[in-house]
Amino acid sequence: MLSQRLGEWCGHAPILEEDIALTNIALDLLGQTQSYLTLAGTLLSDTKTDDELAFHRDASEFQNLLLLEQPNGDFGDTIARQFLFDVYSLLKVQHLEAQSVNTDIAAVAAKAVKEIRYHADHSSKWVIRLGDGTTESHDRIQQSINDLWKFTDEMFISDESDNAGIKAGLLPDYSIMKTEWLIRITNTLNEAGLTIPENVDMQSGGRKGQHTELLSIMLEEMQVLPRLHPGANW
Repeated sequence: MLSQRLGEWCGHAPILEEDIALTNIALDLLGQTQSYLTLAGTLLSDTKTDDELAFHRDASEFQNLLLLEQPNGDFGDTIARQFLFDVYSLLKVQHLEAQSVNTDIAAVAAKAVKEIRYHADHSSKWVIRLGDGTTESHDRIQQSINDLWKFTDEMFISDESDNAGIKAGLLPDYSIMKTEWLIRITNTLNEAGLTIPENVDMQSGGRKGQHTELLSIMLEEMQVLPRLHPGANW
């Protein structure tokens, strides 16, 4: 979902260098997703390809974070969304790389962690640059953080499957991970002169297939060609 969102910036970013950076991050995320979906498809009783899982599922069958289906908004909104997710993603993939429960997942994570370190560095530096910039850039990135913060708790909500993965050692302990995530987020925001919003009404449901209408709209665009021409290849 995030790869699809970032792809919408192609040709529209504020500067050429950032246009290329966002596009490259989108491609990294797409490659990571393809690897995970390919692996997931082999584990299903009715084996599916990565394309089938990406292009032939309805919105209710997707279990992505609500944060990632939010619209790009302005550049600050995109950077804030990326920053909040990148720190989470890096912590999680570092655990996946180190665990020995599933060597296939560890191999995917080992490649992904190098990319996500760059993603996290990129978004963190932009948060600092915007927060420590002009009054307008500071106020706007703070507003972006405020608007998106309500989606962050969902990252650390665990269901029965998560709990089984945590118990087996495949997944990290989400309570410990949240503490580390908050430390890293707070350190960057402090450096940028920004603050964590308080008294926020948190929202969740994406990981249970309960999405905003934004996901359905995105999937209509993303899936139109494979659904009109099933089995087509290039």
